[in-house]
Amino acid sequence: MFNLITIGDSTLDTFLIIDDATLQCDLSREHCQLCFNYADKVPVTKATQAVGGDAANVAVGCQKIGIKTTILTELGNDTNGKIVKEGLKKSDVDTSLIKIIKGKETRYSVILNYKSERTILSYHVKHKYSWVNLPKTNWIYYTSLSAGFETVQDKLKNYLIKNPETKLAMNPGTFQIKSNLEKIKELLPKTDILFLNKEEAEKITKILPLSKGEPEGVDHIKNLLTSLQKFGAKIVVITDSYNGSYASDENNIWSMPIYDVVAVGKTGTGDAFSSGFLSAIMLEKDIPTAMKWGTANSSSVIQYIGAQKGLLNKTGIEKMIKKFPNVVPKKI
Repeated sequence: MFNLITIGDSTLDTFLIIDDATLQCDLSREHCQLCFNYADKVPVTKATQAVGGDAANVAVGCQKIGIKTTILTELGNDTNGKIVKEGLKKSDVDTSLIKIIKGKETRYSVILNYKSERTILSYHVKHKYSWVNLPKTNWIYYTSLSAGFETVQDKLKNYLIKNPETKLAMNPGTFQIKSNLEKIKELLPKTDILFLNKEEAEKITKILPLSKGEPEGVDHIKNLLTSLQKFGAKIVVITDSYNGSYASDENNIWSMPIYDVVAVGKTGTGDAFSSGFLSAIMLEKDIPTAMKWGTANSSSVIQYIGAQKGLLNKTGIEKMIKKFPNVVPKKI
């Protein structure tokens, strides 16, 4: 029996660190463009590869904290697929549920890192997703899949009905929200923890700041959380970049600032937060403590290039939290 099964696509990420580019932003700096001269040669300061994908990142993060984890994912029978599988094995994630698809490629991304921000070029492979008989587990973390994800989600829903003791954490991917939002909403009443960033929360609720009198800032976040709770999720978590994170249950809403660390690369910080938060809840911590665990984990990852390099174990999380004793969640 596993403590956690993560479900989602895995990728091989290639990181290109570049310095020779131009950033063009509007006056509010809300909309920025990364610009290169057309047909020019752009020098790369550094290049590196790492295993990625939400399901893989959270699996590795939780396993490092001490949660017995396996991953349900599909890989191609190519070199990238072999690298991903070996990378997960080296991180002690169980790989018995990985399915290798003959004649298919493994998903990959090229990530442009410029001044700690990242622009992702993502290659999605068309798969006819199939389901395997899942072993018993305490939790399932369901996240980003490509076209055809509905088949997996229907099977997942049936599994949860047959195994009511299994709890669900969900972080739907951009493609899932964009292509079939109503399908994602079907699973929210069975979701114990819903992880979203602010932009994803706005797309699901269709609530935008200043639209039809909607407020900005914290009040806007509170509206998003309240709306998402009405869809049925028991705990809702929203991350908002430098503004920190927010979490709510049926009775309370908390906000948590970020830690003051030097940002090197932002890829995987959301997944690091999710793995820290989820692990804390699985270990029977309360929501404010879970927010501190998530913040500590993401604050470490943001200091490295790659989504998994800075992931912390339990001791590392506790040490990070002690460095920032005055940065704590507050009820709002």
